[in-house]
Amino acid sequence: MTDLETRGAATLRRAAPALLGYAAVRALGLLTLALWSAARDKSAYTLLTARWDALWYTRVAELGYGYEVRLPNGDVHSNLAFFPLLPWLERLLAATTPLSYADGGFAVALLASLAAAWGVFAVTDHVYGPRAGVCAALLWAVLPVGIVQSMAYSESLFTALAAWSLYAVLTGRWVTAGALASLAGLTRPVGLAVVAAVWATAITSFVRDRRTPAGAALIPAPKAPGADARRVLGMLLAPLGAAAYVLWVGHRTGRGPLGYLDVQAGWRNGFDGGYAFARFVADKFTSFPSALAGVGLIVGVGLIVWLYAVCVRQGQPLPLLVYAGVVTALALCASSYFGSKPRLLLPAFPLLLPLARALARARTRWSAPALGTVAVVGAVYGAFWLNGSGPP
Repeated sequence: MTDLETRGAATLRRAAPALLGYAAVRALGLLTLALWSAARDKSAYTLLTARWDALWYTRVAELGYGYEVRLPNGDVHSNLAFFPLLPWLERLLAATTPLSYADGGFAVALLASLAAAWGVFAVTDHVYGPRAGVCAALLWAVLPVGIVQSMAYSESLFTALAAWSLYAVLTGRWVTAGALASLAGLTRPVGLAVVAAVWATAITSFVRDRRTPAGAALIPAPKAPGADARRVLGMLLAPLGAAAYVLWVGHRTGRGPLGYLDVQAGWRNGFDGGYAFARFVADKFTSFPSALAGVGLIVGVGLIVWLYAVCVRQGQPLPLLVYAGVVTALALCASSYFGSKPRLLLPAFPLLLPLARALARARTRWSAPALGTVAVVGAVYGAFWLNGSGPP
């Protein structure tokens, strides 16, 4: 074996407990969904591959862009709102295998979710050690909306690209980080968060490299040849994917660089600083039954803010803080699709790291049953959710 193959095998062995645990949790979720759906005379596979956004992605893969739905209230739902990397992969699989476009989306989701779990482990392992890494991957798996990780949606693909881009930043692989950030920008609008993490860390490192601390030696420590050039190249690569698609949409619609915002406005989606979401929560308190949901929403948002504050207090690396902060802000401050906010927060895995550290310090006889219980509850909730309102 070559040195690269040896290192790859060692890396996979190190991540194996996280990947096996993640696969077990996802298998439990899929089995629960299959049984629940069969009891309701529904197809679990259809729920995973041919409803909601999954239909929009497969339509882009099959027919390309240009499809839109005009609603009676005047809203225009255009498939230009959906970024192209997932449909491209669906089209590639349909062209090279017997899989349909929907099958391809499901296959991408399954493989990408494993890659994402591996990325979550790698990032956490690098910062806090392997035991915390395993706990982080499992926590990401057992989230109440974790079933989305197995749907023909783009969340798993995006999280995989984001996690490995962040890992590349943490380990100084700037060109890899920029390339993965560019692909993340072709996957979801929140790719901006990965670009922000790459840029913030790169700029900070430039400033740090050029600052001479008090008492430092007159001769600075040597840097690897071309280090600055690779850092700059990573920064230049990072925004290319998102910028290219947004500019293409502007050209396609004839509305210039801001054309993509007009497309999102047709879906009544935008960024208003959280005003619409605050009104949505306030409206829940107009009657008693819905007031309980309002309390739950406030508690949920408070928990997210508290977790981010703990991340800051614990000194998480800058790229993780920037990434999680931007993902959280974009999710909570979007002006529409309030029921989607838990799903939109799914890629914000650094928020789970304080919990992962706590579980890693706990005895296995306590942490294992706790994670198992949450996995069962999450599997049941996922089956109930997809057989009910589900993600919009």
